[in-house]
Amino acid sequence: MTRQNVNQRFAIAVTRASQAHPSLAKRHVSPHTIRHSTAMHMLQSGVAFSVIALWMGHESATTTHRYVEADLTMKEQALARLDEPRAALPRYRPPDALRAFLETL
Repeated sequence: MTRQNVNQRFAIAVTRASQAHPSLAKRHVSPHTIRHSTAMHMLQSGVAFSVIALWMGHESATTTHRYVEADLTMKEQALARLDEPRAALPRYRPPDALRAFLETL
């Protein structure tokens, strides 16, 4: 099946689905949209990157890593799990020789 044939059949399926779900008619839906959404759902469900890469047919894990960069919800959840440092960090004090040199500049 050619790419053009897939797109034609997909357009027919979206047209039919739009009759039951009118909001689809207002959205851009393509095979790539479905593919991307599937990968994002797999990632959010905790599926390993390597499994997603194999399932999507990616040659490199760096291609799959793009989905991680795109998922802001996962970033927010990771940041929410972080604890603030318990100890105050000491302020840097340069040695006198360095300070004297910088003041001459």
